[in-house]
Amino acid sequence: MKKRLAMVLALSMVSVSLLAGCGKQESGADEKKDDKKTESKAYEEKKAGDTFRVGFDQDFPPMGFVGDDGEYTGFDLELAQEVCERLELEFVPKPIAWDSKDAELESGGIDCIWNGFTMNGREDNYTWSDPYLNNKQVFVVRENSGIDSEKDLEGKVVDVQTDSSAQEALEDNQELTATFGNLQVIPDYNTGFMELESGAADAVAMDIVVASYQIEKRDAAFKILDKEIAAEEYGIGFAKGNEALRDQVQKALEEMAADGTMAKISEKWFGEDITTIGK
Repeated sequence: MKKRLAMVLALSMVSVSLLAGCGKQESGADEKKDDKKTESKAYEEKKAGDTFRVGFDQDFPPMGFVGDDGEYTGFDLELAQEVCERLELEFVPKPIAWDSKDAELESGGIDCIWNGFTMNGREDNYTWSDPYLNNKQVFVVRENSGIDSEKDLEGKVVDVQTDSSAQEALEDNQELTATFGNLQVIPDYNTGFMELESGAADAVAMDIVVASYQIEKRDAAFKILDKEIAAEEYGIGFAKGNEALRDQVQKALEEMAADGTMAKISEKWFGEDITTIGK
């Protein structure tokens, strides 16, 4: 009886040991899987002939938009195209929905976000180029609206583009937005200007670079309020950790600034050199 009991106990101990061993192996395998998930994606430099896919909002003139000839054009796209020529890359402008930009970048659908892209408040979300342009967020109103300051926006309808830095700035300023009749989120600024013209909106919060261009091109009776909502800088956003491509593009931009190419492109679109690289 004692021998049988001893044998049963011995077999039980072996079974427990085997199960524990299996548990450790499975746990180790799970840990390896988790490690693979947390490993950072490896990025390499682009080589001559590779494609360079630039994500941009096609309704954001003068940075990126559809020209009268049906082709994509704009200040940022011209800069990107010049960079591609210098790096011997195939330039592929890819219009994206602005609120899907992160998904496009993470999936590899685009190589960067280059379209009047505000760095401020997003510093830790991307690998950035150096800032190349200063910008402000401002209010645009109809010239004869009687709106001359932020105080006059009380009870008014204010448009702002979805997922934009203007939206973020206004949402951070609840003291101001609480006075609005409605803060209306729109898909793009062309919609904002149409609503401003029709009277469906009383003001549009947007980038001063874009606002100034739109007012001039539309030859419409709009004005920009003096007080800015926020000051910021534009940069090129790459996937987090993609220093290899960022460094290639940054070097090309610095060369363009040094030889005057960047200034010429700026003068074409803005009438003056408003770029900041190398200054």
